Amino acid sequence: MDVIRRENPARVAEVVGRVPVTDADGVDAAVRRAGEAWREWAARPIGDRVAVLREAAGVIDGRTGELAVLLARESGKPLADCRGEISFALTYLRWVCDNAPRVLAPAEIDDAAGRLVVRRAPYGVVGCVTPWNAPVILAMVKLAPALAAGNAVVLKPSPLAPLAVSEVAAALPTVEVVHGGAPAGRALVTHPAVRKVAFTGGDAAGREIAAAAGSMLTSSVMELGGNDPAIFLPDFALSGDDYERLVMATFATSGQVCMAAKRLYVPRARMAEFTEAYTAAAERVLVVGDPLTPGVTMGPVISGPAADRIRALVAGSLSRGGTAVPLGRAVGGLESGYFVTPTLVTGLDDQAPLVTEEQFGPAVPLLPYDTEEELPARANAGDLGLAASVWSADEDRAFGLAARLEAGYVFVNTHNRTGMSLRAPFGGVKRSGYGREYGEEGLLEYVQSAVVHAPAAFRDGGAGLPATAYPA
Repeated sequence: MDVIRRENPARVAEVVGRVPVTDADGVDAAVRRAGEAWREWAARPIGDRVAVLREAAGVIDGRTGELAVLLARESGKPLADCRGEISFALTYLRWVCDNAPRVLAPAEIDDAAGRLVVRRAPYGVVGCVTPWNAPVILAMVKLAPALAAGNAVVLKPSPLAPLAVSEVAAALPTVEVVHGGAPAGRALVTHPAVRKVAFTGGDAAGREIAAAAGSMLTSSVMELGGNDPAIFLPDFALSGDDYERLVMATFATSGQVCMAAKRLYVPRARMAEFTEAYTAAAERVLVVGDPLTPGVTMGPVISGPAADRIRALVAGSLSRGGTAVPLGRAVGGLESGYFVTPTLVTGLDDQAPLVTEEQFGPAVPLLPYDTEEELPARANAGDLGLAASVWSADEDRAFGLAARLEAGYVFVNTHNRTGMSLRAPFGGVKRSGYGREYGEEGLLEYVQSAVVHAPAAFRDGGAGLPATAYPA
């Protein structure tokens, strides 16, 4: 049997764990098991379902410490971040338990026009394909609403971080886990019994998943990448704490976050001030080292190819006349892992690859502007539109510019996870995907409207309608 050997990206000679590769027959068996489970699960009252999910949350909560260590070792994320991710995943699961009974309740109208019931019906089996950069929470934002709604789930996590998320999934009801690369994903997405597909990942894989789902006429939700601008209006006023938050908005998870700040736009007259304060904040909060070392805030990137790609982007920036400013400080030896020096790059034009591409790593361009009017066109350039941020001392001014940005989610005076809200739907526009996670919309992604209607004309005492009549 083929296996996936997951190495520790901080110490590449260390194998953290192994999982078996699931072949097409194994995927089929997992989908069939999920299909057998979902009808009984869907038939249970939603109050019973959320009670089971709350109990599962308690089980996972009791294992947070050990799961966080496992996640840190397989992903390279600092241990504190891994604890935070698992805790946030449980916070979201409990939010779903609190809100699903209300959001998914059937709506009924009985009036002079007739009797109308709109139910929220589960799809059946949901296939989820999830990434490595935040494997637990990015699985949970699919698992929790899908399960609360009465679906069963087959989850395929990334081969680069399959271990901790599999342990979390094992604690949840009616969830099957399969492992592998593109062949396993394709077998899952094109299985005729899979009625909904949920995917988070990059553009290339997203196109393949969407095409495969489309070939089966399977509904899907796609949360793809972003090249997210952070815009600082001329009146911005940042404290030291604000700068520290901004630094981590770019470099948390070594910059490998879809909604990280990836382009910084600053008034030309304030570039020197900004650069000095940003660099000083990075020196305070950006500590690069082994994820299990106390105090480390940035670990390695996920793989050797990822490290090579990011270094090539920085080298290409220098060849175009850019200047690299190394950030933060390192603790301990970094020779045994995929570590990349966090870098601020200045002096680039808007056509530089570090500006036009989603770098997905610890390098960020700092770009000057002269007039506020030029900002929407520059920020909206490109095919991606996941998130953005606007920073200003005048909140109304920030909201005004935000309305002109092509982004599914705009943060004001913050960026990345500090600006998230469980009640706010999250997702992209343009080629950053479709569908939404979090909020009520994230719950409604996993149900279909099912209508029962008795028109007044055909109820007792109704006058009827001619066979050729249209609805009134």
